[in-house]
Amino acid sequence: MAGRIRAEDIAAVKERTSIEDVIRDHVTLRPAGVGSLKGLCPFHDEKSPSFTVRPAVGSYHCFGCGEGGDVISFVQKVEHLTFTESIERLASKIGFELRYEEGGGPRDGGVSLGKRSRLIEAHRVAQEFYAEVLQDRTTPEARPGRDFLRERGFDGASAERFGIGFAPRSGEALTRHLRGRGFTEDEIVTGGLTGRGSRGLYDRFRGRLVWPIRDTTGDTVGFGARRVLDDDRIAAKYLNTSETPIYKKSQVLYGLDAAKKAISTQRLAVVVEGYTDVMAAHLSGVEGAVATCGTSFGIDHIKILRRIMRDETDGPQARVVFTFDGDAAGQKAAMRAFAEDQRWAAQSFVAVAPDGMDPCELRLAKGDASVRALVDDAVPMFEFAVRTTIRRFDLETAEGRVQAMKAVAPIVGSIRDTSLRPEYTRTVSGWLGIEVEQLAAEVKKAGRLKHDDSADRQPRPASTDEVLEPGPFELAQLPAPDLRDPVVLTERQLLQALIQYPQQFTDADIDVLVPDAFTAPVHRAVFDGIRIAGHAARRASTMAWVTAVTDTCALGVRGFVAQLSVAPLPTKFDPSTGLPPQRYLNSLVAGVRDAHLGRRIADAMASVRRLQNDPDADPADLQERSMALHRLELDRVALREANTS
Repeated sequence: MAGRIRAEDIAAVKERTSIEDVIRDHVTLRPAGVGSLKGLCPFHDEKSPSFTVRPAVGSYHCFGCGEGGDVISFVQKVEHLTFTESIERLASKIGFELRYEEGGGPRDGGVSLGKRSRLIEAHRVAQEFYAEVLQDRTTPEARPGRDFLRERGFDGASAERFGIGFAPRSGEALTRHLRGRGFTEDEIVTGGLTGRGSRGLYDRFRGRLVWPIRDTTGDTVGFGARRVLDDDRIAAKYLNTSETPIYKKSQVLYGLDAAKKAISTQRLAVVVEGYTDVMAAHLSGVEGAVATCGTSFGIDHIKILRRIMRDETDGPQARVVFTFDGDAAGQKAAMRAFAEDQRWAAQSFVAVAPDGMDPCELRLAKGDASVRALVDDAVPMFEFAVRTTIRRFDLETAEGRVQAMKAVAPIVGSIRDTSLRPEYTRTVSGWLGIEVEQLAAEVKKAGRLKHDDSADRQPRPASTDEVLEPGPFELAQLPAPDLRDPVVLTERQLLQALIQYPQQFTDADIDVLVPDAFTAPVHRAVFDGIRIAGHAARRASTMAWVTAVTDTCALGVRGFVAQLSVAPLPTKFDPSTGLPPQRYLNSLVAGVRDAHLGRRIADAMASVRRLQNDPDADPADLQERSMALHRLELDRVALREANTS
């Protein structure tokens, strides 16, 4: 039984792990103000970036969906791990040996890995095993695999670069190897590496060329196996790892680990159809190529690529190029892709090689430059969809032209950039051989029908500019603060500054404040956490301070702490220090205190007035309350004078 991870080790893992590096494995980030980064949220679909990261603070928050936290919670949510598994995964990445309380350890033998990490490690060992079999020239059974690669223009260096291997025909070779490395039957079966039959365990892949399928961090999570032997009893050309705790085919793209840097930098993704096509594209210089793994390109794949390529509505437009075979199946795949085109802010293109060759065949026949040219010469997805649709009709007849017009009108009407529709209307009318006005009327009609059919059915994704009040967060029935109130807005900015720049405040700055100085209940709850965390924690690193405040706050408020830790402050920063002006920070403290004094003065004045109008009031009580009111007014005057000096 594993013991609990020591608290000091959890803190050390958080301190030593770069939240920026971890999140960049899943999201492309760009600078967004002093000390802040921004990208498309991995937890909900959006077209304008509202996912903010503050590396120095160690926090992230999405102002669209409200998700937020530290590096551990990010790994928990994005990798679907437990708290302990997330820490173990992060620790293994930085080479940190965790210690466990109660004399326990994570696994037999003291290996500091969670269940997911054990499955990842089993796949790493399997990948190395397969690769050694392929590379071993003394292994004759792997020769068909080497021949297959050579015939397609891939040498040994290419195979090594992509981690390709060969699965021995023996039904137990990998199973014996993994057992010898200390993996249990349950682990290798759960990971999809072996199966369990009436005679015991057997290797899932036998006598096949094997490609490792990796996640965005570069960890092998599954395999794709290609038939290369004529007497292979399984007729399917490709076999892929079945769904496992670490492998979901709808959420994985082959080659993305190698392509993500190019996709992020160039804002160009190239979607091809197979493993060898990815290899051919990368070797030809098209380094943003990826492919699905035994499934069609779907919504989850779109979400993954959009986050990496910064597929946003603002700024230069990103591009995604689909390569399809020229046959009927390829055209059908292209039309499926076009059906999802509205999910992109990017402009979509289709590339079909001459004679219907795929990128691998094209490279072999005409060289690397031809693959690059294929991508460069891709036509807009819209144009491909229109031409593919028109081919179904006989344009030599009036009936055929009318039918084609009605079929393509919704496609023309779906062009996101409305300024392009008139030009495309003229172009398509020429292809059809009809009057421009005739097609324009049909496009308008199709638009009305579509609007009537789908209006208000789908909520519009939130963007940063549209969010007046930051997104929802889990508060134990505490109302969301109304930021239209300038007092509440000042409170929020003060809490942001206290959390993000704690060293800029003195002990006296915090001690002079009381929880009642904050009008919004959630602000009051966060300030309670700040006071409980104490001055000593505030003098530690900013990341440790945020953790301390988070831990002292009630569970229902912790998401709001994460939000405050990344939200930008509306002030110009000192370029020499990268810090907000001290005068601005002082004004926030003074502003909250002044508003608090104003409320106390109003309460005291109301009390005095009630006594003045009460014939039975005690004169001494009235005098005491009047003096208290006077003292409050003097305090407010002194505060304002000090803040203006």
